Amino acid sequence: MPTLPPATKALMLICTALFFLEQLVPFGSLLALWPLGSGLFWPWQVVTYAFLHGSLTHLLFNMLGLWMFGSELERVWGQRRYLMFLLAGVLAAAAAQLLFTQLTRSPAPTVGASGGLYALLLAYGMLFPERTIMLLIPPIPMKARTFVIVFGALELVLGLYGGSGVAHFAHLGGMVGGYLMIRYWRGQAPFGGRRR
Repeated sequence: MPTLPPATKALMLICTALFFLEQLVPFGSLLALWPLGSGLFWPWQVVTYAFLHGSLTHLLFNMLGLWMFGSELERVWGQRRYLMFLLAGVLAAAAAQLLFTQLTRSPAPTVGASGGLYALLLAYGMLFPERTIMLLIPPIPMKARTFVIVFGALELVLGLYGGSGVAHFAHLGGMVGGYLMIRYWRGQAPFGGRRR
């Protein structure tokens, strides 16, 4: 198993430490992403919500995804570009979730790195479309491009018809933010000029 690159390792450690610390000192209400009209929203929450997780399973699956996709992308992009990309995904996911909670008048806060993780998933599929990814449950191998399409479609369907309490539109927002960031770097529409 290759060693974890530094930013991915730090993010995994921070998320894990905050999860266990929050079990002892409940501070999540200050850092979770609350709806705009709740009276509990603060600007920093559009970033801090991504470091919190609602359960051990939630944490484990997000950290697994961060390791699987984030490690490779950090090695390709370098630490600075990787963190910029992840931040774009987290912010876009927060914007999508705030819009969703505003439209549905949902009072529930949002936590989890999943929006940023879905941005990483999309980037992985765009950069390595032919790589094979093995699903855990059920164990089915598929190309990275197919994996991204399947997960994006599932999030859309579950967001429209599910009522599970999962922030499906935040996941989709993260994917959109990641897609736009890659297009920005490439100097593609809706952005002009070639980027480095």
